Amino acid sequence: MTLALLLLRSGLRVTVVERTASLDREYRGEILQPGGLVLLDELGVLAGARRRGAYPLEGFRLVENGRVLMSFDYRRLPTAHNYLLSLPQAHLLAELLEQCQASPRFQYLNARASDLVREGEVVRGVRASSGQIEHCVMASCVVGADGRYSKVRRLAGIDGGRLDVFDQDVVWFRLPSAERLGEVVVNRAGGSPVIAYDSYPGYLQLGWTLAKGEWSRLASAGIQAVRARIRAAAPQLADRIDESVTSFADLSLLDVFGACAPTWAQGGLVLIGDAAHTHGPLGAQGINLAVQDAVMLHPILVAAVSDDDVSVDRLRSFERIRRPQVNAVLKFQKIQAKMMLAPAGLAAYLRPKVARTLMRTPIGAKLTNLVAFGDRGIRVRHSLLTTPLEV
Repeated sequence: MTLALLLLRSGLRVTVVERTASLDREYRGEILQPGGLVLLDELGVLAGARRRGAYPLEGFRLVENGRVLMSFDYRRLPTAHNYLLSLPQAHLLAELLEQCQASPRFQYLNARASDLVREGEVVRGVRASSGQIEHCVMASCVVGADGRYSKVRRLAGIDGGRLDVFDQDVVWFRLPSAERLGEVVVNRAGGSPVIAYDSYPGYLQLGWTLAKGEWSRLASAGIQAVRARIRAAAPQLADRIDESVTSFADLSLLDVFGACAPTWAQGGLVLIGDAAHTHGPLGAQGINLAVQDAVMLHPILVAAVSDDDVSVDRLRSFERIRRPQVNAVLKFQKIQAKMMLAPAGLAAYLRPKVARTLMRTPIGAKLTNLVAFGDRGIRVRHSLLTTPLEV
């Protein structure tokens, strides 16, 4: 949707093919880092998305049995966007969609992609179905932005490039909460760290981390046994857990893995976001990286379409620039997971201390900027935004 809006404002025609009819569905990635906030603000959608409902978060803390092991105050960042934002993804998508729909060059097609249209080695469009109706959308370029289990990627014959670099899975659930944390907290208690942050409207979003593959064994013991384990991991929330976690329907398991497809481009096709590279939840990188992908691809795609050259070599210029940045984030997320989510033991005791010392060095400042901003050189190319949407 971010890329669609950028392309529309550059005078191109855009069709978004989306299989799900409603934006009212469960999302887990809600937190925007300053880098993503800057770009959405430059595009003119951040204020409208915030008006739909959001919670600013001041920073991050790693806590163990009431003792703060690590803390970072985002208010110290030298930027107007010196905060994290817990923003329901549906609110961001709704704002982007509304602005896209202001353009007569935009089509939103509620359909399921079923095949790619090819001329030789070049992708020329996508076939999609909606009930009994078949669609054929021809395009100068097809962009696969359909998530970690991308159908477009599979239709293109590109492997997902799964990397099992994380030792945890996460069980997500929400609790009603009249009080706000005001920050992201990782609470290491009871042997299974819990990620917690405010989720609009009036909830506490929690991610209970488990050793990879442990969920199936725990689930077989029944909901009462699982609930007891969750209470042990978050004892301060025990009463609310008993009230809100009454069945497995209240819990959602996230298979945490990294991924980086071996190629992100073919002639007439390019992958972005989770379709190209998938990340773990730590560091809240998913939405931010996807928005940055869209902003980075925008001028490359405008030029390629204008030159009538959507060859694989032309489109891979995006991949050549972006892949090293994505690999750096994946590498750091792996380090984060070991520092913050490791099970109890000597290593778990020492790693946060080492991390706290590291964060006081120039290396720590560099890592902080990587998490908060990504590549600061990624900016909306305003010179290409020549067409008002209301025309």
